[in-house]
Amino acid sequence: MELIGYMRVSKTDGSQTTDLQRDALLAAGVDPDRLYEDKASGKKEDRPQLVACLKALRPGDTLLVWKLDRLGRDLRHLVNIVHDLTAREVGLKVLTGEGAAVDTTTAQGKLVFGIFAALAEFERELISERTKAGLASARARGRAGGRPHKMTPAKVRLAMAAMGQPETSVAALCEELGVTRQTLYRHVSPTGELRSDGRKLLTGR
Repeated sequence: MELIGYMRVSKTDGSQTTDLQRDALLAAGVDPDRLYEDKASGKKEDRPQLVACLKALRPGDTLLVWKLDRLGRDLRHLVNIVHDLTAREVGLKVLTGEGAAVDTTTAQGKLVFGIFAALAEFERELISERTKAGLASARARGRAGGRPHKMTPAKVRLAMAAMGQPETSVAALCEELGVTRQTLYRHVSPTGELRSDGRKLLTGR
């Protein structure tokens, strides 16, 4: 069994360092050669050292992080990572911060993370419910007039939420919003990210 540590700072200009994280991980027993470090935003997809770290883990190993927010982009991302680690018989231990009770090598730690997983599922359901309600509202408004409606800030936000759901049908979404597929894609990407027209609509610039 090996202990493997992962560190991350959000800025690459030198204004943030991993000194605190490194010291804590070393004190917890991680070998200096088993430390992985990224310098990137937690929301940024491209974190090569995290990918390398996860690949290096073997059954029986434990992944250590200083704080829970060093590991994932958001709650759902964290839950997905831990589910993958659990399936591979790899533990996760958080040393400090709000997630310090998480230690999936213990029964109590597994229970705590189970609560996090339930919260992530609850968040998913809320987004789905809000999306369905918003689309129904947009459809009702569309019946009031004879011509198709253009994109509005509300529709852009709804499209962002809907496009982020794997079960969303683009054709059905366009019909619900009263816009063409071309108009939709000018505002929102297939993964729900804002594009230039959508950004202009929401920010006015």
